[in-house]
Amino acid sequence: IAKAIYNLMASRFEGSCFLENVRENSKQKSDLVKLQNTLLSKILGDTVKVDSVDEGITVIKKRLCSKKVLLILDDVDKENQLDKLAGKVDWFGLGSRIIITTRDRKVLTNRGRVVDDLIYKVKELDWDEASELFCWNAFQRNQPTDGFLEVTKHATHYAG
Repeated sequence: IAKAIYNLMASRFEGSCFLENVRENSKQKSDLVKLQNTLLSKILGDTVKVDSVDEGITVIKKRLCSKKVLLILDDVDKENQLDKLAGKVDWFGLGSRIIITTRDRKVLTNRGRVVDDLIYKVKELDWDEASELFCWNAFQRNQPTDGFLEVTKHATHYAG
């Protein structure tokens, strides 16, 4: 859903960035610096290099505070990631949109960061929907290829 929103809306902003799998891509402290560099480079359309998380925060605040940006942080699992990548509202210009996907609501609500009214909880897929989504990704069609019905059932059950 977040990727679809990004693809639909990115052209309406001065700069945009979709950082996917933040959880997986920020296991080491140095990984947050890499994510900050990616964020800055994509939004500014130019290679930007920061060497520390603190420098990254400073550069994000300074260079993006007057830009209308779309930033999507996908699969965030720690407050620290938000603090270092999206900080506060004043880091970004008027009209900016920050979208965060997470499996843990507390990441958003702790410390009063986001109010409940701004959180959209995605409905879980039923078995038919999950199966169709799996098939589109695995077989580029809405049903399993011959001989793969059992694999599809196991995959959707396991994921579910």
